[in-house]
Amino acid sequence: MKKPGLFLICALVSVFLLAGAAAAKETVVVYTSLETEEVVEYLKAAKKDLPDLDIQSIRLSTGELGARMLAERDNPQADCIWGWAVTNMSEFVPKGMLVPYKPEGWDKIPANFKDPDGYWTAIDLYAAALVPNTKVLEEKNLPMPKGWNDLLNPVYKGMLIMPNPASSGTGFLQVASLLVLLDPDYKNKPVEQNKAWDFLKELDKNMGQYIKSGSKPAKLTAAGEYAVGCSFAFVYSSLKKQGSPVALVMPEEGAGFELEANALLKGARHEAAAKKFLDWAISKSAMEEYAKFKLGVTYPGIPGPADLPALETIKLAPMDFPWQSENRAKILEVWQAHFLK
Repeated sequence: MKKPGLFLICALVSVFLLAGAAAAKETVVVYTSLETEEVVEYLKAAKKDLPDLDIQSIRLSTGELGARMLAERDNPQADCIWGWAVTNMSEFVPKGMLVPYKPEGWDKIPANFKDPDGYWTAIDLYAAALVPNTKVLEEKNLPMPKGWNDLLNPVYKGMLIMPNPASSGTGFLQVASLLVLLDPDYKNKPVEQNKAWDFLKELDKNMGQYIKSGSKPAKLTAAGEYAVGCSFAFVYSSLKKQGSPVALVMPEEGAGFELEANALLKGARHEAAAKKFLDWAISKSAMEEYAKFKLGVTYPGIPGPADLPALETIKLAPMDFPWQSENRAKILEVWQAHFLK
């Protein structure tokens, strides 16, 4: 009779000890627009490196994340942002919604990958890419495109899919890069007079759909619903590993790219825990995880994935992040006026 009683006591002690250990963990709520597949892998490393943190990660698309922050402005529900497009992040600095914080190791990140006052610190670079379905191209006798201009060919009518820039960071960088790339005089004229809109109107004639997600164009193309998905490089890598009949085309005119960055939110309920997470999020350990998916990371000396082209071999489009961020609202207004009818 004594053994069961002793067993019960031991069991109860174990439960209390486990409960105490869980209670001892600091909570941190993180908003991110990193792809779900990435977040799953990154969090494995984060939880190993930060055993004292209870990391509650909420994944939102680029546009949804900004909308959520604005809706919660007077009552923030998150503590920090992890991996959000810099062109979006920059808008929230003058709104007073971010707090300067220079994480541990901040000095190792090159100056062009961080805000000088510490409002944000970039962790990686992702680039726009075209992801054709090789099987669909063959079956429909369609040419393999080399870049944006090739997509104007009428043979692609209804066979292209692209992200909506209002909701997708990938969609925005595609449009924003073309505005800079196709009109050298872009700074000296109103956004609505940019020459790239004429190009986008021609491209629209072949567009089958604009979709909310930046990865969905490649995924739907891989499923055979379209011939070419305007997406980004990492999603190609993921689909190729799954055996999908896809190819990767970095536009010969220049691939638009974006920086993804982290920041501390004003009004964070768990500021100390958020700072611990942000310290980890720019560490070499974290960057080595990012580099398994991204074309490039901001920590010097860490190469990208073996199944993607080396960053130095890619022709990148000229990007003007300050101009693109400052004119973001107008760019989206003009785009929606033309293409969401």
